[in-house]
Formats: sequence, C-alpha cells, structure tokens
Amino acid sequence: MNKDTKRRAAVRNDRTDPYLTLGAGRVESDRFWRWGDDNLFPAALALMARRSTTHRRIINDKADYISGKGIVCDEGEPLLRAFVERVNGSGETLRQLLNKLAFDKSLFGNAFLEVAVCEEAPSLSLFHQDASRCRVARDSAHILLHPDWAAFRPAEALSLPLWPAFERQDDGTLRSVVHYKDYEPMFEHYGVPPYIAGFDVSAIAYKTDRWNISRLDNSFQLSGVMMLDSSADSEEQAEEIVRTAERKFAGNPGQVMFVLKEGSADDNSRFIPIASQNEGDWKALHDQAVSDIVVAHSWFRTLSGLDYAGGFSAERILHEYEVALNTLILGEQAELMEPIRRIAERVLGCDTSSLEIVNRPPTRSKPIYMKVWEARKADGLDYDPRDERQQRFLSEITKYDIESIG
Repeated sequence: MNKDTKRRAAVRNDRTDPYLTLGAGRVESDRFWRWGDDNLFPAALALMARRSTTHRRIINDKADYISGKGIVCDEGEPLLRAFVERVNGSGETLRQLLNKLAFDKSLFGNAFLEVAVCEEAPSLSLFHQDASRCRVARDSAHILLHPDWAAFRPAEALSLPLWPAFERQDDGTLRSVVHYKDYEPMFEHYGVPPYIAGFDVSAIAYKTDRWNISRLDNSFQLSGVMMLDSSADSEEQAEEIVRTAERKFAGNPGQVMFVLKEGSADDNSRFIPIASQNEGDWKALHDQAVSDIVVAHSWFRTLSGLDYAGGFSAERILHEYEVALNTLILGEQAELMEPIRRIAERVLGCDTSSLEIVNRPPTRSKPIYMKVWEARKADGLDYDPRDERQQRFLSEITKYDIESIG
C-alpha cells in the first residue's frame, strides 16, 4: 500500500429517511395514471407521517374532529338508523368509516370509498379502501386496486368504475368507487394534500429529532476526527480496519470521521474533538418548524396538544375549535357525507336529510344565558324545548347562581 494517507468518512446513507426517493425513477404505464414520478408518492407520504411527531398528531386530530363524536338520524327511519349503525359486513359504523376516509384525505389529499349494492334486498354496503393501494385507470373512468404498486401485475389488479357509474362483479353485486380529492391546479387525476407547502419544515422537525437521538446514542459525546495509526498491506485491508473502527466507535448515524495513516514505531492514534455550540440554534429551528407545520395544515396549535408561551387556556381552545369548525371541519364533513347521502337515498329509498354528525368541542364551556335544551342540543343529546325543566338557564343550575340575566 502506498504511503498516502487513506481517508474514509464514517457517513451512512440512511435509506429509512422518508424524504428520499422511494422508487427507481419515473414510471410509465398505459394502464394507470402514476401517482408521483415513481408512482409511490403515497408510500412516501405515509412514511413521512410515521416519522414526524407533530405532523402525525395533526393528521390524527383532524380525522377525529371531522368524523365527530357520532352520527344521529331520525328515529322514524329504521332503515337509515340500521345503516348508520352498520355500514358493511365487517360491522363498521358510519362514524368509523368516516374516520378512515377523513384520515386518508388529511394524509394523502385523496380518499376512496367502495360502494356495493345488492339489488335483490335491496341492500347497501360501504367499504373504505386504503388510498395508497388505489390508482386512477388510464381511461379516467375506473379505479385500479392493487396490494403492492412497487411490484404491479395487471392480473392482480381489481378494476372498479368511478361513481356514479356501477358495474356488476363476479359475486353479483353492483360496485362503484367514490374518489374524494383536494383540488390543486395542474393536478387532474389525484388531489394534493393540504400540507404540501410544509414538506420541508416537516423534514426539519423529523431531522432535528433524529439529531437528538443520535446525540443520545453517542452518550452526548463530541463529534470529531479519529486518527488511526495502522499498517495495511492492501486497500481492502485498510477499508476493513476503518469499517471495524466504525462499528466499534461511531454512532448511528456516525459522527466520527476516521483517518487511517501509515503506522510508525510509536502508536500516535488520537481523537481530535470538534466542539459545537449550536444547541440553541437547533432548538429554535425545531420550534419554528413545528409552528410552520401547523400553519401548513391550516390547523391550530391547541387542538393538537401544542401550547402557547402564555400557558394553557380553555377559552383559547374553545375559540380555536369554533374557528376550525366553521372554516375546515364542517366543509370536510359536507364533502364526505354528500355522496353517502345520495347513495343511501337512491338505494335504500330513505330521507337522509336528518343525518347529522355530532360535533363537540374538546372542552366544555357554555354561556350562562344558554337554556338547558339548547345545551343538550349542542352536545348531540336528546332535547325537548317544551319541557319546563329544560327551559331553565344554565346559570340557574351552575355554581354562579345568578338570579336574572339582564
């Protein structure tokens, strides 16, 4: 081996990073419209949501708020009530189904609802389909379902028509798929998630968390350069010496650069630390990234467990919930429920106007001038405006004990 200093940096390319390309490049097919250049964009979004704490919490909370606390309907419609309590053979309720649709739409900007109709009964079943397994067919009139798009085989794909079209399947049922998608200019076949502008800040939050984990794995030891005195007969032997040193001394990811130089009579191996005073900068960067993620989602800090510098405030939570309800939640609920109402009316022959999602704030605080029946209505409970007991003001049954309201 020549006497030139052999250098090898202990740097690893971590393929679990969700912000790296998952596929092998651009995919072309005459069977479907690709979702991302490598057709695996949903897999990247799902992986990102499993890596970024705040990002995932917001998606979970949005899905829970949009699906509400339950769904009520007119007791005089037994078919509709039975449908709300059981929408498919798996025993799912309509609220559980909506929660899955809302989660997919918050994560992917797309959601897919399979509709199965049996003409003999007639009966109606609704099934959530994992958005990551769905693609729009090339004719733009069908949805292809496949279990693994990284290894797509046409023979394994199931084709279902886009609603309102129905097609008869092998089991005799008529089936269709409702495709919910968030509008975005220049994107025709798939929707775009609402947090599209927050990809970079989500990556910052994820990577600052990883940086802290790597510091913990390294017992908060300093990064630096390890000078190794050693002799090697070949390039391969030198590489093996460095790899052995990496496995023993480097963290994950490694924070040590190893330099192997020709040994001398005395062993001069030594570690040269690189001091860093940027902890404050990293924390500020992480905090800013978290705030930007909330903004990108068009969401609110207190609704996802993030507090303000001023501390906890029930009034702030209620205020932000009211804003979220009127700017996002009600609109998403209407979009998800509209096709379901129309399908139920068409197949079951029911009046679905009484179908209503119960919305309830995460904390309770009602004005003292509200009557009992109004409060019960707001909470989705049974109420009767003609009941004398429910005509009382809340102030009369609370600790305030106010005699009159001027």
